[in-house]
Amino acid sequence: MAEQNFDVAVVGGGPGGYVIAIRAAQLKMKVAVVEREHLGGICLNWGCIPTKALLRSSEINHLLHHLDEFGFKADNIGFDLAKVVKRSRAVAKQLSSGVAHLLKKNKVTVFDGAARLAGKNTLAVEKDGKPVATLKAPHIILATGARARVLPGVEPDGKLIWTYKEAMVPDLMPKSLVVIGSGAIGIEFASFYRNMGAEVTVIEALPRILPVEDEEISAFMHKQFEKQGIKLLTGVVVKSAEKSKDSVTVSVEIGGKEQKITAGRVISAVGIVGNVENLGLDGTKVKVERTHVVVDGFGRTGEPGVYAIGDLTGPPWLAHKASHEGIVCIEKIAGLDPHPFDTGNIPGCTYCRPQVASVGMTEAKAKETGRKIRVGRFPFIGNGKAIAMGEPEGMVKTVFDAETGELLGAHMAGAEVTELIQGYAIARTLETTEAELMHTVFPHPTVSEAMHESVLDAYGRAIHF
Repeated sequence: MAEQNFDVAVVGGGPGGYVIAIRAAQLKMKVAVVEREHLGGICLNWGCIPTKALLRSSEINHLLHHLDEFGFKADNIGFDLAKVVKRSRAVAKQLSSGVAHLLKKNKVTVFDGAARLAGKNTLAVEKDGKPVATLKAPHIILATGARARVLPGVEPDGKLIWTYKEAMVPDLMPKSLVVIGSGAIGIEFASFYRNMGAEVTVIEALPRILPVEDEEISAFMHKQFEKQGIKLLTGVVVKSAEKSKDSVTVSVEIGGKEQKITAGRVISAVGIVGNVENLGLDGTKVKVERTHVVVDGFGRTGEPGVYAIGDLTGPPWLAHKASHEGIVCIEKIAGLDPHPFDTGNIPGCTYCRPQVASVGMTEAKAKETGRKIRVGRFPFIGNGKAIAMGEPEGMVKTVFDAETGELLGAHMAGAEVTELIQGYAIARTLETTEAELMHTVFPHPTVSEAMHESVLDAYGRAIHF
């Protein structure tokens, strides 16, 4: 087994790793990617993409049961769960194959196996315990991602207690479901299963759902979910889960009182932990804090020649964060002059019904900086396109520095806001102030006009509300 030499070796072929590899190839580097499971990573195979396919099906199911609102009639509406799941898996497979094609097109060498650091500028690659290759590269980038955190007492068994993976390929539609965790993953599954007809209870340890979002957006979404029939329990301590033949009883403590909740299935969505094991980090200067590798704004670790990006390095745990972080890392290695990675410009999206999207600081965070701020709001009920679409439930909130006009943060809930948030993300990247946003012409009629009105409202100039 001869050594193989590369300019860059990437461990992990997810949305961070494969993007780095392609960009490195564009920069005329000789690149290797080591992937132990599936190209495209969790996001493409078991996360972002297949869940959106499932959510699309659930949105259609919801719409079909509200046809009368649009002047249509239909009887005996039903769905084939196996086909819903099959479509989701087909979408993931199509895109995973596309990643393999892109890497081949860019002449990236892919190794099937697991890699670990084995000395300076060296990776040892193994598959099923057997050596595959020894790779030499002056730049080694770790992009191994993360996995679901296990809550003690509620260990997933794949049958009654699910992780995101089992929740994506259900063999039956449970009549009732408990979701533990109200972050993006938990809320998306709660939305999917409720739209498909299940009775859903969401349990959250913190005082409010969607805890990383602006408090006003969280409160708005709380009301929306309750209208849909989702039961929301916050400030909950989960004690244990007792399994019977075809149900689970979750014991919780709320306000000092114990309560038992029984459901057909439980989904555990209580965060993630970085895949730092078996990477050969012992004896190196790579620093790990709370299962995540510590890096600077260019992905550099404490060990010369070793870098890390993506979920492995901590929040926000988002595919587009990993991709951009990877681009910054490899361009810095190549001697270009990229801006250091800034998590404040990374938009977050939750694809529930209605959708949630945000970028930058929440109102509370902005106030914590000691700045004087201006806050604008605009409800979808004042937007013609939203009403015409039959989607009047939503709002846009913008937060500005009162002295400089800097857009500190933007927060949205409503139909297709995940497609709209990039407008505010561009504004932050360009360091736009309220003046440029006010003088931007938004097309009519579009939901995006609510974005404009929110900016105007922050300065007392809203027209339509």
